[in-house]
Amino acid sequence: MIEVDNNVSSTIWFDLVTPKSVLFFEPMIKEIKKHKKVLITTRGGDGYKETVELLNLYNLEFLNIGNFGGDSLVSKFRASLDRQYQIIEYLAHHNIEKLVCLSSVDGCRAAFGLGIPIINFYDIPLSDHKENFKRALPQARLTIPIATKMFKPFVVPNEIIKRFGLDDEQIFDYDFIDPLIWLQNFEYDFEYVQEVLKNYNIDYSKKTIVIREEEYKSSYVSRKYPFLYEALPVLHKLLDVNIVLIPRYESEYLKEEFPFAIVLEEKVKVQHLLKFADLFIGGGGTLNTEACFLGTPTISTRSFICHYDKYQIDNNLMVWVDNEVDLIEKAQNMIGTSIDTKILEEMAVNVEEIVTEILC
Repeated sequence: MIEVDNNVSSTIWFDLVTPKSVLFFEPMIKEIKKHKKVLITTRGGDGYKETVELLNLYNLEFLNIGNFGGDSLVSKFRASLDRQYQIIEYLAHHNIEKLVCLSSVDGCRAAFGLGIPIINFYDIPLSDHKENFKRALPQARLTIPIATKMFKPFVVPNEIIKRFGLDDEQIFDYDFIDPLIWLQNFEYDFEYVQEVLKNYNIDYSKKTIVIREEEYKSSYVSRKYPFLYEALPVLHKLLDVNIVLIPRYESEYLKEEFPFAIVLEEKVKVQHLLKFADLFIGGGGTLNTEACFLGTPTISTRSFICHYDKYQIDNNLMVWVDNEVDLIEKAQNMIGTSIDTKILEEMAVNVEEIVTEILC
């Protein structure tokens, strides 16, 4: 049972700046709304509308403050500083009790400056699956050291978080990999897939490969790697399959570069497509884990292997490749197969327990 002081008129603030943060916190937001007021902020920007679209898709009320900033460090930094200023101006008129976020740099900086306790979550402090602190991500360096409480999945060692300057009593583990929090009650709907794809030229008699790019504009990815893009025409011709591309940013260049592929134009509940797919090739982390949980054979083309990637690879939930030849070979061998998801299905997700720790 969650106990709160209902006499305190304050607000729990969520700064949701990535698509994953919307999915991850949506069950917690529903639970917290039973006890507290909730404020949700986000950011938009040219070529970066996915988070806003997802908030609308899940009917979450939000305030759009600031922009993403693009792909250059200068534009990112300027946009970040401007967004922090706008956040500070807005929060000056509200009674914020705590910030909850997935290592939102702008949110954490603003909250720290205003003396607002920071409840931080993060599953990827390093772009490495060992303990090489030189691979600490910028978001981690800028947010974990100022967290009041730090939540992480069990696959990330406590020692890594402690190296950011936190004590043991500030660190909280949960016993699942992040996407399971929104997948635990998922029910596949093929009719939804048909509705999503009705305006595209898909041949249901053929197998389907769904593909997601890496987040190459993110500050934690050094550059855009070409081998995934170079392999697509080969895979299409060699395997005679449908290719469905889920854009990370702009979609026009994908349509021009790969006229044989279906490039999704709208934001959809992608989990149904992942379940429908005969193979998923992902350059990120979240959709890779989702595909694994849903039993879809998964190939990671990410430019690094983090702790939860390593866990999934070691438990035969997905494979990792770093070149075109291996990608094509693995795709040929894996398409249409199935994977044993028992180890993920046995993980316990207790939203109420996490919310209790957030509010106390």
